[in-house]
Amino acid sequence: MAVIRRFMGAGVLALVAGLGVAGCSPVKMGAAAIVGSDRITLATLDTEAGNLSTGVAKYKGVVTLTQQQVTQQTLSWLIRFQINERLAKQQGITVSAAQAESSLNQIISGAKQQAQQSGVANPTQDLILAANGIPPNLAMELGRFQAIETQYLTQANGGTLPTSQSAQLDAQFTRAYCLAAKSLNIKVNPQFGRMNYATFPYSVAAAADTVSRPSGIPQTASLAGLTPAC
Repeated sequence: MAVIRRFMGAGVLALVAGLGVAGCSPVKMGAAAIVGSDRITLATLDTEAGNLSTGVAKYKGVVTLTQQQVTQQTLSWLIRFQINERLAKQQGITVSAAQAESSLNQIISGAKQQAQQSGVANPTQDLILAANGIPPNLAMELGRFQAIETQYLTQANGGTLPTSQSAQLDAQFTRAYCLAAKSLNIKVNPQFGRMNYATFPYSVAAAADTVSRPSGIPQTASLAGLTPAC
């Protein structure tokens, strides 16, 4: 699943496929995830995954996500939003409702153009959000997500929003995001998978299959991407 790009002029959202199926495990701590001192409750995840399912159902044939994918992607975004909020706190960034709305409008506008170029007729905001695993009712949270990123890049660029991609700024933001995530000591209920820190902006990925693997020489599970690399 494509996610928000670091620079708003880079294409942003795209209509593509989702994540894999989560493994099963007993529920831990009564929460879907622990992010810092906050819990993403099972009830919250259930509600927001239901909102995403409703959004996906409106666009059969265009958006195809299994229920497991819906759950994982919803949880991924709920965690991503909290990581960006921690980054904002660490960097002294504040975002107004107007700035969040402006950022949302810009990324949706860019995504609509991209979708139309790909042959999708009359793409709506809800379609774009659903295709990217975002419950449509969390649109303003997405606006805040992008606005925080934009503010960071503006500050890091001496007070001016960069007009083209910079490897230096890209790396700087990636590290700040990583440090924010690391400070939250994120724990995902293994019923839904595990955190994958291998690619920005991090996601909940399927847990390793320890049940259906053929018998034989035990395989050592890879630890790559299981912790923030910063």
